[in-house]
Order: sequence, then C-alpha cells, then structure tokens
Amino acid sequence: MTSIRQLHKKIKQYASCVPLVPWIIFQKIIRRVFRPRQKIVRDPHALRINEFIRVPKIMLIDDQGSNLGEMETWKAVEIAKERELDLVEVFPKAFPPVCKIMDYGKHQYQQSKQNRLAQAKQKKIDIKGIRIGLKTDDHDLNFKRNQADKFLSKGNKVKIELILKGREKAHRDLARKNLEGFISGISTPHKFEEPIKGIPQGFNVIIAPE
Repeated sequence: MTSIRQLHKKIKQYASCVPLVPWIIFQKIIRRVFRPRQKIVRDPHALRINEFIRVPKIMLIDDQGSNLGEMETWKAVEIAKERELDLVEVFPKAFPPVCKIMDYGKHQYQQSKQNRLAQAKQKKIDIKGIRIGLKTDDHDLNFKRNQADKFLSKGNKVKIELILKGREKAHRDLARKNLEGFISGISTPHKFEEPIKGIPQGFNVIIAPE
C-alpha cells in the first residue's frame, strides 16, 4: 500500500512536470484528502429511532400501549411508518430491547417542557442576613423585623445574628432572651432551620418560611 509520504512524493514529481498547475494546489488537495475527521460524540441520553435501531429483533409496544410482542425490527419500523409515527427504543438494555411507537417530536417537546418545569421548581433560595445588638433601640428592631418579614415572604431564609461587644459578653443570658423576643415579634409564619446557637461574638439562628 502506498504510504502518505510516497504519495506526496509522487504528486510533487508530477507537479514539477506540469508547470501550469501551481504546487500550492496539490498541497491543498493533500490537506483536504488526509484531513483527520472530527469524531462525532453521540449523546448517551438520546434515544435511537427508526432505522438507527440496529438490533435484529425488538419487543414492540404500539402507540395505544398494547404489547404486540417480539418481532423483527424492520417490520416494526414499517408499522410505525404506516401510522405516520416513529419507532423509538425506550429500553435498550432489555433483551430484546423494548421499542414503542410514538410521535418522537412530540415526545421531545414534552421532555423539554418537563425539564424546564423541574428547573423552575429548583429555585435558588438565598439566605439573607440581619444583625442586631444588645443595645439596639426599639425603632431599629422594628425596622429589622420588617426586613425579616419581607425576606421570608419572598421565600428566602433569614440568618439573624446578635453581636456582643466588649463587656456585653458578660450578659449572654440577657442577649439570648433578647434574640428570642426579636424572633417572636416576626409576623410572617416561619420555622427554625437551625436552632439558636452561641458563637464567640454572641448568638445566631437561621429561620425559614413555613
């Protein structure tokens, strides 16, 4: 068999005998002929349909859900075409593979619609932060409670921190009671995602909408 190098050499010799044809044209031809083909990667989740089903026999389910039993693949494809539908391989690992007659385009649309609905349900929930202190006055506390209500009503979790400074750390019991009182004043229905826990700076807790 003639190697690429030998073929390249012969073409070069021939080109030298034909001055009317530039050598660059032969180089382009060589590149096109021996250009490596791109590997086609098949989607592992894609279903095989119609003539792309390569097995000789399949188990057939028709478009009404009736089991038509085992038959040759070509015959099942013909039945699907007669009904102006597609033969779709739904369980390729079965023996023989199970195929169903359906409208494949409609099936793809429904699958896409279900995927979009599933993604919409997986809405990202943010954790909003509210920070108060042992000496925060009533006006600021009410303002921060209203903030917590707004966050919860939008479906977000809320992390509430009570920060103690300096000598305030000696009054941790009072700080905990103040935090509990602040949470009890939040009107939006909520539940404790995490219980009140002590941290070096004071206390924190996470609440979520019910």
